[in-house]
This record gives sequence, C-alpha cells and structure tokens, in this order.
Amino acid sequence: MVIVLTRSEKSALVRFLGLYLGSSFILLTIIAWLFYKVESNLYYDLITSNMKNVAAKISSTIIYAQMTNQKISPEKIRENIEFDFALYDHSYKKLVGNIPEKIDFSKKIKQYDNSFILIDDSALGHLGVNYVVIKENIFYKKIYQLKEKIFISFLLIFAFLFITGFYLAKMFIKPITNERLKLNNFIKDTTHELNTPITAILMCTSNGSSLSEKNIQRINLSAKRISEIYKDLIYLFLEEKKKETPSNLRIDLILNEQIEYFKTLASKKRVEIKTDIKQTTFFIDKESFIRLCNNLISNAIKYNKIGGEIDIILKDNKMIVKDTGIGINKQNLKDIFKRFYRANNVQGGFGIGLNIVYTICNEYDIKVDVDSKEKEGTTFILTFKE
Repeated sequence: MVIVLTRSEKSALVRFLGLYLGSSFILLTIIAWLFYKVESNLYYDLITSNMKNVAAKISSTIIYAQMTNQKISPEKIRENIEFDFALYDHSYKKLVGNIPEKIDFSKKIKQYDNSFILIDDSALGHLGVNYVVIKENIFYKKIYQLKEKIFISFLLIFAFLFITGFYLAKMFIKPITNERLKLNNFIKDTTHELNTPITAILMCTSNGSSLSEKNIQRINLSAKRISEIYKDLIYLFLEEKKKETPSNLRIDLILNEQIEYFKTLASKKRVEIKTDIKQTTFFIDKESFIRLCNNLISNAIKYNKIGGEIDIILKDNKMIVKDTGIGINKQNLKDIFKRFYRANNVQGGFGIGLNIVYTICNEYDIKVDVDSKEKEGTTFILTFKE
C-alpha cells in the first residue's frame, strides 16, 4: 500500500534527512581529512626515510671505494636505486647524476615542483664527493592516488548513509503515519456510526411521518445508539473526567439491566439472548462495568448472524459472552484490543469498543481470554479475581 504523506510529514521527513545527512557529511569530512593527514604524513616519512637510506648507502659505497682504492662508476651506484641522484663536490659542482634542477644546498630536504630533493653530506669529500643528492618522483603520485581513494570511498559511504537515512526516516515516520490513518478512519467510521441513527431519527420525525409505535421504537433505538457512542468516546478520550468511586457492586444486577437494554436491538436481528446469571459481587465503579458489558454485548449482536444466539453467563467469578457470529481470524486475535483496530470492515464499528474492554480489565485486574473461529463465533471470558 502506497502511503501518501501530508505536508507536515514530508517536512518532518526532509528535516530529519537534512539533519542526518548534514551531520553525516560533516563527520565524514572530518574523518576523511584526518585520514588524509595521517596517510600523507606516513607517505612523506616513508619516502624521506627511504631517500635517507639510499643516500647513506651511496655515501658508504663511495667511502668504501676510496678506502679500498677501487674505482666506482655511476652505473654501479645507480643499481637497485629507485630514485634519481647526483654527486656534488665542495663547490657545489655536479660531478655526475641525472638531476637537472639547480639545487639549494641550504636545506637538507626541499620541495621542487612535484618532487622532494634530499641532500646528504656524509660522503665527507671521499673521491671528491661532498654531497649526495637524491630526488624522488613518487610522493605526489601517491598523494593523488590517496585523494582519489578517499573521494571514491567518501561518495560510496555517503550514498550508503543517504539510502540508510531515507529508510530510517520512513521507518521513524511510519508509526506517525499509521496513527494518522487510523485516526482518519476512526473519524470516518464514527461519522458513519453517528449518521445511521441520526438519519433514522430524522426520517421518523420528518414532516408527514407519524409517531407510530414502530417509529418511536426506532427513535428510541437510535437515541440509545448515539448515547452509547457518546459514552464510549467520553470514557476513552476524556480520561481526566472524574469517574465514580469504585465499590463492591452487585454486578449481576447491572448485567441484567444492560441485557434488557439490548434485547430490543437483538430482536431486530432475531438474535436470541440466553442467560445464566448468578449473584456476583466485584470491586469496580458502575460506569466502567457498564462500558465493559455494553461493548461485549453490542459486538456480540453487531457481528452475529441473522437468527443467531448469544450466551451470557455470570457465575464462579467469571463472565462469558459467547456468540454465533462471523468470528475472528486467528492472525487478528492479537490485535483486537488495539485502539482503532478493526478485524474486518463489515457492519460498522470504529475500533474502540474492545480497547475500552481491555483498558477496564487492566485497571481492575480482570483476566480476559478470547476464543474465536471464523464463521462459527467468538467467546470472551472475563475472570474476576477475588
């Protein structure tokens, strides 16, 4: 199902993504910059260390050649050396080598364009060589490759974070969207539930309609239905409304009153109500118990079949309401007590009745069990703790 977001939800989604991606971008940039600095310093230290080792090796070769009266050629020096080099005398005159730049001998290491040049004076004038100069040509190539890797890695990681952030944002906003959809459906269903009895009252009291016994009965039923909807809404949403003080009530008497209240509605569907009610006392406020009974009995009538039956039993600290109606799918049983949840879309209802039942049972420590089979019926068992 495609969920259409409202303007405020889209705005919240964009703000979340902006904050998430902005902070991720800044953090990634700092990490990339620190990584670049560490790696570039490491490359520099490694290359200069190699240059110093090569210069020292050349100097030691020159010194050894003089001490042993050997002749040494530039080709022999160049063997196994990956750098360019040149040899200079005490007057800075190049004796041999392939470094074309004019060398500044005032610094041991100096940058020339995209290369570094190292000057080593450890030859000490042996064979006329006072300075060994080494030139590298790979540092900036390494740096370029490092930047390239960091940039590609940055893009890949940021793309991953963007996709992750998008799905996280949708996941976070989904509960809000679901609640909005539930609320919208609740408003639609409530409007429908109220419209039906209101329409019946208007039809029975319109010009030309006689107040026959049948019409009066319809008006009475419609008024009762509106009253029940109003009381349910007040009980559920106006929790700050002062409730009655709980006391030890004869709940069997209250239950019998409510059954009489619903018999007219049940007769409209030719539903027979059978009772087995024994004297029972329970600590509860009267309005809560009425809401509890009325919602269970109302659902048993509403979702019953024409000519069906309802068994209402109250004894041994248990109240059982059993119907022969459409039943509830086993997969939906775990959700029936959620606010605004509806297991089906037939015969009205707007998903707060069983939530009220669940709320009252929790408040008064009443255990509630449900057994249901599709097309066979549903049984609610309430166990009152002594």
